[in-house]
Amino acid sequence: MKRILGFYIIREIASLFMLGIIVFTLILLMGRLIKLTELVVSRGVPFADVARMIIYLMPSFLVFTIPMAFLLAVLLAFGRLSADNEITIIKASGVSLVQIMPPVLFCALFAALLALSASLVGVPWGNSSFKELSIKVLKQNAAATIREKVFWDEIPGVILYTDQYDDQKQILKGIVIHDGRNQERPMTIFARQGAVTGGAGRQALRLSLVDGSIHAAGKEGEYRLVDFGEYIMSVGGEGTAAGITRNELDMDVAELRRQIGDPSTAQRTRLKMMSELHSRFAFPFASLVFAFIAVPLGIQNRRSGKSAGFSVSIGILLAYYLMLSLVRTLAEKGSIPPVIALWLPNMVFMGIGWYLLRLASLERSIPFPSLTDIVGFLKGKAR
Repeated sequence: MKRILGFYIIREIASLFMLGIIVFTLILLMGRLIKLTELVVSRGVPFADVARMIIYLMPSFLVFTIPMAFLLAVLLAFGRLSADNEITIIKASGVSLVQIMPPVLFCALFAALLALSASLVGVPWGNSSFKELSIKVLKQNAAATIREKVFWDEIPGVILYTDQYDDQKQILKGIVIHDGRNQERPMTIFARQGAVTGGAGRQALRLSLVDGSIHAAGKEGEYRLVDFGEYIMSVGGEGTAAGITRNELDMDVAELRRQIGDPSTAQRTRLKMMSELHSRFAFPFASLVFAFIAVPLGIQNRRSGKSAGFSVSIGILLAYYLMLSLVRTLAEKGSIPPVIALWLPNMVFMGIGWYLLRLASLERSIPFPSLTDIVGFLKGKAR
């Protein structure tokens, strides 16, 4: 009987889990789709390239949407079982709430491993491939991206402004460029005229500037001015000086560990890399944490139906990710060790889950505030 019950619960969770992944991923993708659609409509980028960009973005979305979808699936599944009195029948058959947990934990482990694969393999591959394809698209459509009297910031760290731009000849006049790729020595370039050409290799753009000056700032108020008759500037390729550098989001676990152990790595950068390294493991295992929270809350919302399950899941997700964002910021500033900060939300919510599961197993009511209670509390505070 327990085997049949286990398969039944897994089937209930699995269908809702797949639906949740699709819905949450589409929601997160909507913000990017607007900009990607603009590439097709106004810049003539092939639809195949845009489709590849979407595929490259998927792993970074799945790391978040898989735990979200699992939480919603368990809440809705157990909410329905409770509303149809199936939980009552299961308990009357001698099966306790704790004995129901193994199939739920099996689904949670599957979701965690799926998210872990996306985090460890998919995210660095997707981010690196997305950047390379973006550079390729930018290189092929450079003329279509620059507008006169409009700040052009397609290359991270580089802002270009031109008074006049000839689309046919790709000639710029009245040029101002701020190059902040090297944060220790940002510089501003003024030029009377320039021309845009495709760069060599992986360089996206090559700017041939004529009759201008370079204003560079350094440490301790250092300032340097250089006048030039002709200056060649390459932007958008890979490398440290002439293009987009690889950051912690583009690195796999081995690269992150190597950079963290490198004595030449700046302390601020090391903290960011340590936070990213621990987040690669902490985020996926949120599914296991949510399993202990979702089961008792799903049973508790027997009278409110699916709308309550969805509302509760959104509330839990907001609390979890707000806490996660806060502790990650503190970890990157060095206020909290990253190994503690990134795992702290999981530990806190796991403790809450154990408490709620114990209350539910003892047939005690979970002190979960209703919307009316929250509104009344806020009105009292406002007075």
